[in-house]
Amino acid sequence: MPATAPEADFLVIGAGVAGLRAAIELAPAGRVLVLVKREVADSSTQLAQGGIAAALSDEDEISLHLQDTLNAGDGLCNPEAARVLVEDAPERIEELIAWGTQFDREGTKLTFGREGAHSRNRILHAHGDSTGREIQRALYAKAKTLPEISIREFEFSTDLVSEDGRVGGVRVIDEHGKENTIHASTVLLATGGMGQLYLNTTNPSVATGDGVAMAYRAGAEVTDLEFIQFHPTALYLKKAPRFLLSEALRGEGAYLRNMEMLRFMAKYHPMAELAPRDVVARAIMHELERSRAKDPVVYLDLTHLDETHVQRRFPRIYKTCMQYNVDITAELIPIRPAAHYAMGGVRTDLDGRASLRGLYAAGEAAGTGVHGANRLASNSLLEGLVFGARAGKKMRDELKTVAGKISRLLPAAYSNGPVRVPLEASISELQTLMWTQVGIVRTGIGLKQSVGRLQELAPQMARPRSRREFEARNLQIVGSLVARSAQAREESRGAHYRTDFPDHNDVKFGNHSVVAGEKIRFQ
Repeated sequence: MPATAPEADFLVIGAGVAGLRAAIELAPAGRVLVLVKREVADSSTQLAQGGIAAALSDEDEISLHLQDTLNAGDGLCNPEAARVLVEDAPERIEELIAWGTQFDREGTKLTFGREGAHSRNRILHAHGDSTGREIQRALYAKAKTLPEISIREFEFSTDLVSEDGRVGGVRVIDEHGKENTIHASTVLLATGGMGQLYLNTTNPSVATGDGVAMAYRAGAEVTDLEFIQFHPTALYLKKAPRFLLSEALRGEGAYLRNMEMLRFMAKYHPMAELAPRDVVARAIMHELERSRAKDPVVYLDLTHLDETHVQRRFPRIYKTCMQYNVDITAELIPIRPAAHYAMGGVRTDLDGRASLRGLYAAGEAAGTGVHGANRLASNSLLEGLVFGARAGKKMRDELKTVAGKISRLLPAAYSNGPVRVPLEASISELQTLMWTQVGIVRTGIGLKQSVGRLQELAPQMARPRSRREFEARNLQIVGSLVARSAQAREESRGAHYRTDFPDHNDVKFGNHSVVAGEKIRFQ
């Protein structure tokens, strides 16, 4: 079969903040095709409430933002990546404003809030608690003005296509269940996170670790996957989704109370409610465990704050909770932690380049080391902007013609119909296993059991034919990578906490975990 020319110069998988920012950067250099698993609105960017951090206020300095990022990372940040993040931040924010992003202001001046582990007020918000939605709106509007960018929704990327160690395309299943192969000179993975590994998560349903799983299967290195951040405060009601309750609520003065109505955070950390997320999440889990209640919760308390201010500052949270008959201005909000963010991902350099030629990654799917062992609040949207732009610039530099190197595969029909019940039961088992054994608090025995059971689940998910079956395979692969990485790191650091190794071990584990094939190393 004769080879075919690339269908696009650049292929971007994902249309959150990282994917859209990269596409905008790429547009002047050639044809850009953005593939979206479902709709553009189905992304973690859309759900991001808290804000975006940048040292722009008169009282702030870039060096302080850097130090706060390094402190939160618990000794494992890549200092160069963190420096790039904070130094590029002001320019990226100014771009957003120029492109129409409506950040909150007092008069003509931008307003800056503070969140956990920040030493200065540096968090920009939009519409109170809809920052991610507003940024994505502006980026999408900008992208739509550029004729070089095409966006296809309901194109589920299943596998990377490569030859001689160079990635040059991706296999996709469209909304009708047909598979095809799309070619490009370079491919950027901006597929978001992997929160659907866990029984409780703030992530959208599309967050099944697709980019990391695809890259790993293709032979790319992945890194720091043991570091999963659990957001301390998610709405916990039996008939409601685990809706994120922004850290900005505590930044505004909300209290955490246990079932005895006592504030408890001061005994766990001197910053109390503003302690780093991993500390708060573990403290809440400890309070849940010591409770004798059948279905214990802790509470987020805003009742002492001004009612009008709360409604104006957090309109989306207020409205959503009211849908479940919880008035956050007048009553305590029942909460539990939930899986929120993956610090690791596809291992890249500071320009988004993965270990395979032609492959890039940015945003939550990437592992630059910028977050270390624990992400500083409101650095995630910023990471997508900064490293999406940097990846786009480097992809432009690397533009090559790969026509003639990769042959087109014939389209094949795949099922898009009902999913087998046993498959959903296996996914549910996987999510429960990850939550109980590879969650907020881990043990060596639990990790060993989880690694074994996840391996036993592999044959059930090895030959996917439908979209959901591909998601199941990705969850099994990424779940195994997370569990194996957590088992290998015999220490506690940041979001990774093991009761059998409760202390740091800088001698053995003061470096990043890197997985390639069956081997795990620390470097």
